Parts: sequence; structure tokens; C-alpha cells
Amino acid sequence: MSAVSRSYQEQLLQDLKVPEEAVAYLNAALEEGSEALFLKALRNVAEAHGMTHLAQSAQLNRESLYRMLSGQGNPQLSSLKAVLDSLGLRLAVAAKESVA
Repeated sequence: MSAVSRSYQEQLLQDLKVPEEAVAYLNAALEEGSEALFLKALRNVAEAHGMTHLAQSAQLNRESLYRMLSGQGNPQLSSLKAVLDSLGLRLAVAAKESVA
């Protein structure tokens, strides 16, 4: 009898419930330099935690949250901070590594 395999998306969402995994995933998406890719990654993290629960916790409309985290989303900084805060994460700025 063969073992039942989990889908990639299912496993990803399970992994993204771990804060350290979510941080590494989001930072990797940011390093790629694509806003759409970062928003997709943030949407995956949000889905791992439950979009309805997250929207309520961040005091955002669920439909607005979906729109904000779409590939064409353009979230306001306050909305982005609210989502990250609800996920137990924070926005940070770091100096670029100098190329010498």
C-alpha cells in the first residue's frame, strides 16, 4: 500500500505556521526584489494562519486583505504593519551589505 502524499501547498502552509520559517520565506521573497512575489509570499503566510482570523485580528476587511495580498496589491504601510503585527512579525530596515 502506498503512503498518502501531501501537496506542496499543503506542506508549505503547514511550515509557514512556524514563525522562523515564515520570516525566512518572506525575507527570501524580499531579496528577489519583486513586490508581487513578496505579496504572494505574505499571502501564503496569511493563508497558513487563516485569512478570516487574520483580517479580524488586523482589523481589516477580509476582501480588502485578499486584494491587498494579490499580485497587483498595493498595501498602505499601516495595513502592512497591521498584518505583520497580527502574524507576530514586524517590519525592519537593515543596511545593505557594502560591495568592496
